[in-house]
Amino acid sequence: MQLTPTIAVHMSAAIAAVVIGPFALWARLGKTVRPRWHRALGYAWVTCMLGAAVTSVFIRDFRLPNVAGFTPIHLLIPLTLATLYKSFKFLYQGDITGHRKAMQSLYVSACIVAGGFTLLPGRYLGNLLWQ
Repeated sequence: MQLTPTIAVHMSAAIAAVVIGPFALWARLGKTVRPRWHRALGYAWVTCMLGAAVTSVFIRDFRLPNVAGFTPIHLLIPLTLATLYKSFKFLYQGDITGHRKAMQSLYVSACIVAGGFTLLPGRYLGNLLWQ
C-alpha cells in the first residue's frame, strides 16, 4: 500500500484528532471551566473524527483478513458515527455526564486503540515505523 491522497487526508484528520482530543477534554476539567475553548476544540475534534471516519470507508486493504477490502478496524466507522450522534443527543437532552462518557470512550477507542492498531507490523504506518 502506498500513500494516496485519501490516506493522507485520513491520516491528517486522525493525527489532528489525537492531538486535539485531550485539549478539548481538559477544557472542562478542574476548577477553571473554559466553555469557549471546550466548544471550539470539541467542534474541531468532531470535524476531524468525521473526516477520519468518512475517508476510512475508501481505504481498503486486501492483504489482511478482509471482506471486500474491509478489515476488522473498519468496524470502528459505524461505532464512531453512532457514538458522535449519541453524544450530541445527550448534549441536546442536557445529559452532560452521558456526553462526557461518550466522548471520552470515543477518544480512547477510536484514537488511542485504533491508533495503536495502525502501528502494528503489516499495516502501512506500522511498516513505516518498524522497517
